[in-house]
Formats: sequence, structure tokens, C-alpha cells
Amino acid sequence: MTPERNARQNIDRLLTAAGWTIQNREQINLGASEGVAVREFPMASGAADYLLFINRKAAGAIEAKPEGTTLGGVSEQTDRYLTGIPANLPCHQSPLPFGYESTGIETFFRDLRDPDSRSRRVFAFHRPETLARWITQRVTLREHLQKLPVLHKDGLRDCQIEAIENLERSFAGNRPRALIQMATGSGKTYTAVSFAYRLVKFARANRILFLVDRNNLGRQTLKEFQQYAAPDDGRKFTELYNVQHLATNRIDAVSKVCVTTIQRLYSMLKGEPDVDERIEERSLYDLGLPSQAEVEYNPEIPISTFDFIITDECHRSIYNRWRPVLEYFDAFIVGLTATPSKQTLGFFNRNLVTEYSHERAVTDGVNVGYEVYRIETEITERGGGVEAGFYVDKRDKRTRETRWEQLDEDMEYGANQLDRAVVAPDQIRTVIRTFRDNLFTQIFPHRTHVPKTLIFAKDDSHAEDILHIVRDEFDRGNEFCKKITYQTSGERPEDLLASFRNSYDPRIAVTVDMVATGTDIKPLECIIFMRNIRSPVYFEQMKGRGTRTISSTDLQAVTPDTNHKTHFVIVDAVGVCENDKTDSRPFERKRSVPLDKLLESVAIGARDSDTLTTLASRLARLDRQIEDEARRQIAEASGGVSLRDMINNLFQATDSDGNLEGNQPLLLTESTEEDLTPELIRERMDQLLTDACKPFDNPELRNTLVELRRQHEQTIDIVSQDTLISAEFDQAAKERAKQVVEGFKQFIEANKDELTAIQIIYSKPYGQRHLTDQQVKELADAIERPPYQLTPAKLWQAYHQLEQSKVKGAGAKKLLTDIISLVRFAIEETETLEPYKDDVNRRFRGWLADQGRGYSEEQMAWLEMIKDHIATSLHIEMEDFEYAPFQAKGGAIKAHQLFGEELTGILAELNERLAA
Repeated sequence: MTPERNARQNIDRLLTAAGWTIQNREQINLGASEGVAVREFPMASGAADYLLFINRKAAGAIEAKPEGTTLGGVSEQTDRYLTGIPANLPCHQSPLPFGYESTGIETFFRDLRDPDSRSRRVFAFHRPETLARWITQRVTLREHLQKLPVLHKDGLRDCQIEAIENLERSFAGNRPRALIQMATGSGKTYTAVSFAYRLVKFARANRILFLVDRNNLGRQTLKEFQQYAAPDDGRKFTELYNVQHLATNRIDAVSKVCVTTIQRLYSMLKGEPDVDERIEERSLYDLGLPSQAEVEYNPEIPISTFDFIITDECHRSIYNRWRPVLEYFDAFIVGLTATPSKQTLGFFNRNLVTEYSHERAVTDGVNVGYEVYRIETEITERGGGVEAGFYVDKRDKRTRETRWEQLDEDMEYGANQLDRAVVAPDQIRTVIRTFRDNLFTQIFPHRTHVPKTLIFAKDDSHAEDILHIVRDEFDRGNEFCKKITYQTSGERPEDLLASFRNSYDPRIAVTVDMVATGTDIKPLECIIFMRNIRSPVYFEQMKGRGTRTISSTDLQAVTPDTNHKTHFVIVDAVGVCENDKTDSRPFERKRSVPLDKLLESVAIGARDSDTLTTLASRLARLDRQIEDEARRQIAEASGGVSLRDMINNLFQATDSDGNLEGNQPLLLTESTEEDLTPELIRERMDQLLTDACKPFDNPELRNTLVELRRQHEQTIDIVSQDTLISAEFDQAAKERAKQVVEGFKQFIEANKDELTAIQIIYSKPYGQRHLTDQQVKELADAIERPPYQLTPAKLWQAYHQLEQSKVKGAGAKKLLTDIISLVRFAIEETETLEPYKDDVNRRFRGWLADQGRGYSEEQMAWLEMIKDHIATSLHIEMEDFEYAPFQAKGGAIKAHQLFGEELTGILAELNERLAA
């Protein structure tokens, strides 16, 4: 068979599959069906290979070429048929709108009505009813895309506005593929829903496909559509348009948006009645399909089913396997990712319409940065061994059936065999125990609730081992720690995720990769890596689970002991961060340098990247903690520059790669035609640095920033490496603690004759120390003011770092009266630093022992209330019985009934023995 004949047979097959009736010229019957393709139809410029009739009128033509013909220059021949219409031929319009060129293997299509109409490759021919519908539309989709109204910007972040506007410019230019790169947590899905609404309403899109690779991501996407309120209407997206999350292999005819997994879509194209739901819950990484999915034309799913395809998490290596599924449809393809790979960029023709990195997101306050806490163990780093003669367990990895076996020869194993061929439970236990022991002192000091923590395991068996050891080491029940993997049974994974996201329990979740990408868990503050990652893109996605910001109210709803999520912590138990596979890294490269020293060094001329990125990181954390009034103070002190602008300017000035490549407009002046020579680039970059640092020349601004930082900071000492032998703060942290303590002692010395509280503690014996609430508050206010700017919590932490053996109860200080204990310890009146309430309790027990008598149960309850009142208020009087908690128990009358004439003497004794 000749190539020409073979091509005609393939074209006939494709046309028939798409619903066309094929006829020869001498047998023409235009009433045979809605769409008729007539071979060798005579036109003014010669015979068209195929002339397409829709409802008895000519609508288009096909130019057929032998297999192997390149079709780039063939459209001119097609044009002659489209324009050379015989005078007596009924047609929908002149010239005919629809032109195809095809070899039967490759097909191109063009709608002449489009602005600057351009040929595009299509998988097959369009169905006649599709072309009939398009003919009735006076304005084509691509013309609508050039006339979209101005974007409503209310409720959108700057990065989202940039993404939508740039994407719509790409659409207007008829670019078939576009890539949106936005950092995890910056609102990619909301951005997609926003532009999907505009495409349906203003571009008249017939239907949009939203592709995910796991069903739980599909459920999240559906919720975004359900919650989206149209900016120009106020109603929800799903009130205006039908959104279908495919649970079967049938597309609803009235749906405007279909959300589904690429696995299900592949199943549909293959004509299968349904897909195993378990496959939809698995990541594409795990499916183990052939190197490329085989796709053939399916008449039930025309290539025009979707006008737009949004493919979420498109960084995944899906293109070798799944590319035919994406390219089946005649649709614009929009990719969403936080971490594009080279392959991703290539698939989208390097049409990166927006690039919003993690670094920019942190400086904008959209994301939070991270710190790394390293745990090393001997077995983790070097492996281990068991001598011959010892018994070991042998466990079937699938069934987990265990038997004993005595070794007849020495067994040695390397670190890379851990939790694969060999399991060392004590290695897992040592890592978890080290995390537990250092959680509230080093990793998250001053916290009492375990932060929401996600542990990445190597596989489901490893996750199972970690799960039980976590519960054991934290002495907690099943609700405290849950496993969320594809093999989780009982509770559904989506229910477990919802609990992890919205409820107090579980505090810790163990996963393999189900929560590695896309899953939104905003309260997450800690990620523990107990598996290594080779893929740089995958590693960045896993880290990204912790970057999301959350409101104080929502965070406190699940983690009651914190107000702000300022950063998250990566606990690296396998060294995965030591050879970081991505460009992102912790901003804080000078962690030991205080903020005032950073500001001072910038003011006197420091311009190195480490200093400026560290300063940007500190200011970004401050921005997450302060209120609008504090921001106003900063802008006023800076002469009108907002804190957010300062952060952005520092980032742009230090982003040398971006300045040289992606951000060249920053380096241009009004003359955009100039050549950016290396000398000019260096000159402009120096100017960016100068401009970014200029606000910090102002001492008023520096003082304002330092004062606000000290009011809101949490001291978090993240040690870069930790061993199981000891877990200590770094030397720089101890130096800072010494400075805090010395400052406090200087304050006491300078104010011992000025402040009444210090005078009394210095000069009066216990029995005569009658401090009042007002005097203690005056003392607390004084130490918080410049130049000392101290707080009881900060002082307690400093003493804990320096003299841990002498400090009790660190990290749980809530009472104002604790400042009395701090003063007494500082002037060496006491040998240990303990909460004031603990001191009062100890003295109360001593007083009871000295009484030589017993008290009834009801009398003891009242004495306990009196003691607690003195611990918080320093003194008790008879009138205090008229207030809570005494009033609810009967007040002064009840006290007299219980103690009679002894009451006055008891109160006097307790005031003298218990108060400072």
C-alpha cells in the first residue's frame, strides 16, 4: 500500500470514529448525518481532499498528505480550498472556518475566525456537533481570551494577581501551555479557581478539567470550588456552575468543571466501566505502569470535551507515562507547581508565566521559613552488627509474622540497610526519645503541648514501627499518634487527615508519602525526616508541608500554648538536609547575631548576603507577630517605608541569580533598550543594595525594630548537630544568656534605692516584707522598658541555660509574682530559682508542720485557697473573702464559722510566713 493510500485509510478511520459520514463525490447524500465528509470535492482552486459539511452546508476542508510529510507549510493549500468556494455551494460562511491538515498519524487544525489564527496539533478530528456548536458562536474562545475584563483584585495576594494576569496574557497570545510556579502555601489552588471562574464566565469556556494525581487532593480542590465566592456576584462557584468530582467514569453533561485523578481519566479513555478507588488514593509514583500510557481515540470522550486542563502538582514525573492522556484533548494546559523540574519546564515550552519562590513567599509573609535540628546516632550513621550466637527476630515484611533465629555467624549491616533488610528498634527509639527530651527545651522552648508533627518513614512497615515507639516514648494513647499511609485500615485516610488538620489529636502523624505533596495542614510546625530523599523536587515538596501560614485563632484551636506560627522546624535524623538538593535553605545564616547587632552592622556598611538574608528573615518573623499599630510605628520611624517593603527590598537586592536572569527589569532605568553589560549590572546591583539598606541608617527605626522584636520574640535555639550523649545550646546562645543575666543584675543595682519592691526585698526581713500588687507591677514594667527590655520569661530561660541544675520549672512561668523569685535569686538570697508559687507551697507545708494540730477537710480546703491567693496577690485581707473563689464558698461568714476567733491570727501568720 502506498503512503498516500495508507494515510487516506487512517484519515477515514479517524473521521468515522469522530462521527463523520464519509462519501465519494458521485454518491453524495448530505442528509445522511449531521456531519458529512466528501472526498475529492471540486473547489475553485481544485479538488479538496475532503470537504466537510455540517447540516448540509460546507464548513471546512481537510488536506491529506502521505505519512511522514511535515505539515508546517501545508496550511496554504488548505486555505485555497477554504477561500475558493464555488458560487452555488451552500456554506456557513466565507471563507470556510475550519481547516485541517493530516497524514492520518499527525493532524493540525485551525479556526480561521480566531484572531491571528494559528494551526495547532490535535489528537483526532473534532466531532460534527462540536463544529456545529462553534459555528453558532459569534465570538470564538480565543477571541474571548483577548477581551477578558479587568481582574477584581480584592481578596487576592499580590502573587496570585501576578499569576492570573500573566496567565491571561499567555492565553491572549494563544500559547497552548502555561506553567504557574508558586511556593507551597501561597494559594495555587485558590488562584486556579479564580481564573477558572473567569474562563467559564467571561471566556465562555464549555468545560474545564482539573487533574490531580491522588483523590484526597481532588477532595481538597472540590472544597476550594465550594468555598469560592465570585467577586462580582457574591455567590459560591458551585451555586453558579456545576462542579463534578468524578466518582464514576461518566462526565455529567452539565458540568462546567470536572475534578478527577489522571488515573481515572486514563481508565475512562480506555473505555473501562470504572476504576479501582484504591488506585486513586495512590501517588503516581507508586502505580508502576508501563513507560507510557497507551491512548486511543474514544468516541464517548471527544477531544473537545475540555477547553482547559489544569494539572495540579505538575512537577511530578508524569510526562513519560501520562503525556498521551494530557495531549488527547484539544485544550489549553495550565500546570501548577511549587517546584518545577527541567522536564516540567520543557513540557510547558518554557512558558513560565509566574515564578513565586519560597524565599519571596517568606519575605512577603505568605510562607514561614524553617530551621534544621539535627539528630545523629551511631547506628543511623554507620550501621551496626550482631555477634554470632545471639538470637534475633526474623519478620515477614508483608505479614509481620515474627520468629526467632539464632545467628550462626556475625551479622553486620550498613546504614542504608536500616528499616529495609534490617530493623533496629533501639535506633528508632533513640531518635524519638531524643526528640521528646529536647522538644520543650531546645526545639520549641516554653511550649507545653507537642506541636503538630509529621514523621516521614521509609515504607509502611517502618511507619508501623515508628508509630508504636512514639506512643511508648511519649506515654500516650492511640489518639496521640496516628499512621496515615495508603495501607491505613479502619479510619479512612481523609478522616485522619481532617483530624490531624483540625482537631487537637493526633499530635503526631507518621506517613510515607501520602502527605508528602499537595496536602494542606496549616498547623504543622515540625517535620521529622527518618528517611532519605534522592529527588530534589520531591524533597522540596516534603519540606513544603510545613511552610503554610495560619491565623492565631486557628492555630490556638489545635495547639493552645502558642499565638503565632513564625517558622517550622525540620528534625533531620538521617542527614537529608546536609546535602540539600534544592536551592532553598534556611535564611538565618547568622543565627547567633542579635537583631540589634545585625542592624548596626548594616548601618555601618555590611552588605554581604549572609547578613542581609538573616536580617530579612528576622524581620519576616517580626512581621508575622506584630499588629497593625506596630507596623504603623515602623513605617513612621522609617519615613514611610513599610516593613514588608523593607523585607522585599532586602530579598531582591541579595537575589543575585534572579537579578542577573529573571529580574532584569529591576536593573533597568527608563531606557528599556539599553544593554546590560556586566559593569552596568554590577553598578545597578550595588544601587539595589544601597537602596535596600538605606532605611536602616535611621537610628530611630533600628531602635523601634529592636524594641518590638524583644517584646514579641520567642528564643528558639536550634543546634545544627546534636548527639545522644548531650543536647546543649550552642556557645553563642550561652553568651546571649550571660548578657541577659548581667543586664538584670545591673538593673537591680541601679534601682535598689528607687523601686519600692527592690528596696523591700533588699532591706526587710521576711516578716516585714509587705509587697503590694502595684509595687510588683511597677517592677515588671520597669525591667521591660529600654534600655533593659527584659521579661520574666526571658530571664528564666537565660538562667536555665546557664545554671540548669539550680533552676526548677523553667518554661512554665505565668505569674507576675515570679519576678520576686528572680530578684531573690539574682541577689543570691536563694540558692535555687523556683516559681514563686512553689516557694509559697513549700513555706505553707512548713507552717502546717509547725502548727502541732490538725485541720478538718473543709478547713484545709480554705487554707489552700488562702495560700493560692497569697501566691498570686502577695497578701490577703479580710475583705478578699468577698471575691472569687471565696465568695462562692460562703465568703467571710463561712471563714469565721470555720476558724472562729483564730481567723485573724491565721491570716497574719500566713501573710508573714508565705509572702516574700
